[in-house]
Amino acid sequence: MADSPGGGEKTEQPTPKKINDAKEKGQIARSKDLGTAFVLISSSAAILLFGPMLAVAVLTIGKRMFSLQAKEIFETQSMLSVWGEIMPTLLTPMGYIFAFILVAAFVGNCLLGGFNFSWQAAGPKASKMSPLKGFKRMFGLQALVELGKSVLKVLVVIGMAYGLLRAFFGDIMTLSVMSAPNNIEDALWILGWLFFGLCCSVIIIALVDAPYQAWKHNKELMMTLQEVKDEHKNMEGDPKIKGQIRRRQMEMSMKRMMQEVPSADVIVTNPTHYSVALRYKQGRDRAPVVVAKGVDEMAMRIREVASEHKIPLVESPALARAIYYTTELDRPIPDALFAAVAQVLAYVYQLNLYIKGRGKRPRKLARELAVPKDYYYD
Repeated sequence: MADSPGGGEKTEQPTPKKINDAKEKGQIARSKDLGTAFVLISSSAAILLFGPMLAVAVLTIGKRMFSLQAKEIFETQSMLSVWGEIMPTLLTPMGYIFAFILVAAFVGNCLLGGFNFSWQAAGPKASKMSPLKGFKRMFGLQALVELGKSVLKVLVVIGMAYGLLRAFFGDIMTLSVMSAPNNIEDALWILGWLFFGLCCSVIIIALVDAPYQAWKHNKELMMTLQEVKDEHKNMEGDPKIKGQIRRRQMEMSMKRMMQEVPSADVIVTNPTHYSVALRYKQGRDRAPVVVAKGVDEMAMRIREVASEHKIPLVESPALARAIYYTTELDRPIPDALFAAVAQVLAYVYQLNLYIKGRGKRPRKLARELAVPKDYYYD
């Protein structure tokens, strides 16, 4: 395998980013022989399809030109009128033929590598004007390959031409004894099939060249293992920087979460390891919503903020763990925990009335509320 400029064997397949970068520079697999084959075959097919129409048009023009009157010959305006009369007859079949070839040329050149336009490839390059690099292109391996293909093309075309001439020799000789318009139509028909046969010979070259160009392009884009690692590192970012970004994002998230603690109606605790802040506003929340949660130090910080804002703390270890593990921030609690949380909210509501002197002191809640077995977490 070839070595990279920086050292190391190019053993790795090109990554999608490497391929896309190459496309932006105009470096894609292209087979000139494949495009040429499409153009030539489509040209011959167009002649076969629209040849009779073209023959009739040529015959019509010939008849009209050989029947010109003296006035039409010597007066410029009259001659222009004649051309205006007969040209549409010729332009129609020619238009069909050119449109057919144009579509085939586009398809043939885009079949390998797809459609791609790059301003970088269109711009001037100093390397293309370098005599040294031009000398290398002339006597390098690629030049030998192109020479071999050229020799093969000549041999194939000569062989195909010889075979076609032998096959159509009798038809060609018959043309000399035929009369118009049959001789013109048959001549174009023979010419079309001869041309089609010669063009088909180019397919042999294209079938060899297209896979070779695809392989060559892939080989040029091969990467060393270090290049793959460097690209992955550049795409993913430096691990240290990513770690700093994650920490910063976590700090900002925690800060926003702590700002939501004062909006909570109750804090359900473990009582030391877990803290979950719940909010339930009638008309706003369809179910109790978790506005903050945390473990260990974060749990302690939530309790401190809750105490500063006089938010009730309720100890229920199983319920605190269940809510912590099953509910994300700013999301309602699961339906299975509604009953247990409803008891907590009812207790808090009665406690607030009692503090305001508008009700009796509520009974103390059981330390372990009715939490479904599927929601128990150690």
